[in-house]
Amino acid sequence: MRDVDAGLEILLLRRNSHAVFAPDMYVFPGGRVDASDSDPSVLRRLDDLTPDAAARRLDLHDADPPAIAYYLAACREAFEETGILVGSRPDGSPIPTAASSTPVERIRDDLMENRIEFSAVLDRMDCRIPGDSLRYFAHWITPRREPRRFDARFFAARVHEGSAPIVDPREMTDARWITPAAALAEHLSGDLPMIAPTAHTVERLSAHSGTADALHTLSLERVVTILPGG
Repeated sequence: MRDVDAGLEILLLRRNSHAVFAPDMYVFPGGRVDASDSDPSVLRRLDDLTPDAAARRLDLHDADPPAIAYYLAACREAFEETGILVGSRPDGSPIPTAASSTPVERIRDDLMENRIEFSAVLDRMDCRIPGDSLRYFAHWITPRREPRRFDARFFAARVHEGSAPIVDPREMTDARWITPAAALAEHLSGDLPMIAPTAHTVERLSAHSGTADALHTLSLERVVTILPGG
């Protein structure tokens, strides 16, 4: 999420037509949790969020991977798919994006080609991830009848207003900053196709005037697991 003159904007990506899951649909950045997402070298770059607090919020105690890894995986996957890194320099200045910096694009390519780990990305870009700019707020599980199933946890993350995305063409064909209200209107007109969890999430975010309001409210709400069809 980011704050602009029009209010709160969210970033949506369009999956390519060859995707196994949700082809041609607009989705949020995301992916799976890796073992390295809870590596101490990554956690030392995270502020204001402890493993115990993450475990309580996700209700994942003594889990493997641990709950804290889900937060870092969300940041890593967002960087892989958009070139935007959640966080800032130690002095509070914004982190450049892959769309605006050739060196950052190279760092992203190194990560995606498994030449480096996410911890190296954070070190090279001198990035600190503020835990108070990340909120876990939704949990969806694919219906049992589906042959391909996912257990997906949703996080809201605040980034700098100038953050410009650059998509990975292997998976995505478009990236759009858009207000939740506009996204819902285009969805209803058929111009912005979304699957139910994405549309439901966009509708929730449409109630907020800015990122501060969204992050505060989402942190207070209880997360209930949604499994369509029981």
